[in-house]
Amino acid sequence: MTSQPTHSRLFTPLTLPCGRVLKNRIIKASMSDSLGDGTGHPTETQMRLYERWAQGGVAASLIGEVQPDHRHAEKPGNLVLNELSNLEMFKALAARGGKHDAGLWLQLGHAGAMAYPPTSMPHGPSALNLPGLHCEAMSLEAIKALPSAMATTARLARQAGFGGVQVHAAHGFLLSQFLSPLFNQREDDYGGNLENRMRLLLEVIHAVREAVGADFPVAVKLNSSDQLEGGFEEAEALQVIAALEHAPIDLIDISGGTYFPGAKSASDARASGPYFVEFAKRARAVTSLPLMATGGFKTLAQAAAAVNDGEIDLVGLARPLALQPELANLWQAGECPEPEFPRFTAPPEGGVTAWYTLRLTQLGEDREHESLGKLDEVLSEYAARDAARAETWQAHFVRGDEAIG
Repeated sequence: MTSQPTHSRLFTPLTLPCGRVLKNRIIKASMSDSLGDGTGHPTETQMRLYERWAQGGVAASLIGEVQPDHRHAEKPGNLVLNELSNLEMFKALAARGGKHDAGLWLQLGHAGAMAYPPTSMPHGPSALNLPGLHCEAMSLEAIKALPSAMATTARLARQAGFGGVQVHAAHGFLLSQFLSPLFNQREDDYGGNLENRMRLLLEVIHAVREAVGADFPVAVKLNSSDQLEGGFEEAEALQVIAALEHAPIDLIDISGGTYFPGAKSASDARASGPYFVEFAKRARAVTSLPLMATGGFKTLAQAAAAVNDGEIDLVGLARPLALQPELANLWQAGECPEPEFPRFTAPPEGGVTAWYTLRLTQLGEDREHESLGKLDEVLSEYAARDAARAETWQAHFVRGDEAIG
């Protein structure tokens, strides 16, 4: 009798609490692909990109930072899905990204204090005036309106044929900001103790679940910590996870770190290997919900070990799938166990992110065989594309606001 391959559990189905079945345990984690057309709608390049990941064998892909409106977007390449959107274009995206029994899930986002200033209005739980970061405090009225807005996006996502949604409460975006005592200094029902700071997250979750029904996947992405002194820390993250045990969700995606100016990324703060598996072990003790960890998985052995040992139920891959979009199929066949990652010497700030973002563009245009060039050139191209999309964004949405107002 032959033994099972060591990675076998990685390629077994997982049934979520809502009843949906994922065909394996590999998820394309959310990345800001910045491939929207500047009016909040998907492009052919974006559709092809998610189609390639579906063809590559993932159980699901997450499309990063889909906004409920245009006022607080992270980038002018973000998607915006609301009642004013052309739903047919989103249906086309869902169909392409959902091929081969791979669900395409929308990540429900609001950049908050990190909204892109040329096109957006940075607002957070509290006013900030820091080097490289300025925002106004959200009004109580705006806070109260957010759950309904995100619920509308989630409802439209299901209507368009997407496979699920993820509530984004990590990496220093709005709901993460509310959880953090460093950035949330409110004195009303949404600030102060942790129960108050997690109030908005729970309200969003309940509104989204009511909008999509009981049989549709709803995930939450949560920081294990902000990795900032005085910020959201692991002890509080475990308390939030314990509270989520009683919330109507299907999956907790554990990550960490913040994208605030000057802050270290998860990959900067840790030497090597999966970053959040040790925290996931602690989270396992306080929740029975499926757990996913995103960050630092680079090899088949790492992914298989974490799932086989029961530390997590799902592996979130981002950069590895930017390098090899068919990696899930390759790993299932026992091939490419250790993808080759590019090495960057003294990269300029933002240069590595720009490189991976433009790599996604290459994949969506089926031209990944081409060289991206030096990082300073890549960074310039990335900035120029944002600037061009920002002009389109302003022209489209300013006209829309004037028509409404």
